[in-house]
Amino acid sequence: MSWFLIIALALIVFFNRYIFLEPTVPLKLPVIINKALKYSAPCLLTAICGPIILMDHGAIRDFPLNPYFLAAVVSVVIAFSIKNIVTAVLLSLAAFYVINHFI
Repeated sequence: MSWFLIIALALIVFFNRYIFLEPTVPLKLPVIINKALKYSAPCLLTAICGPIILMDHGAIRDFPLNPYFLAAVVSVVIAFSIKNIVTAVLLSLAAFYVINHFI
């Protein structure tokens, strides 16, 4: 995954969320579209992270000792238990590096 693609996807998500969900912008969308846009960031993150976690150069990774999968599970547990986003991200990154180093 190139940095250009990651930054482009981030800009697209930001544009969609800001323009359509910001209350001060005079543009109003139907309720169904407004609800759908609230799921854009999790959908894009899943589409980006899924192949990274599950595959390695076109081959499926081994699951018992897959450090990416284990770190993803630990990150989900951390995110559910800690409500501060910055702390959860930093702890998740630390967990990934520790798991990746030892496995």
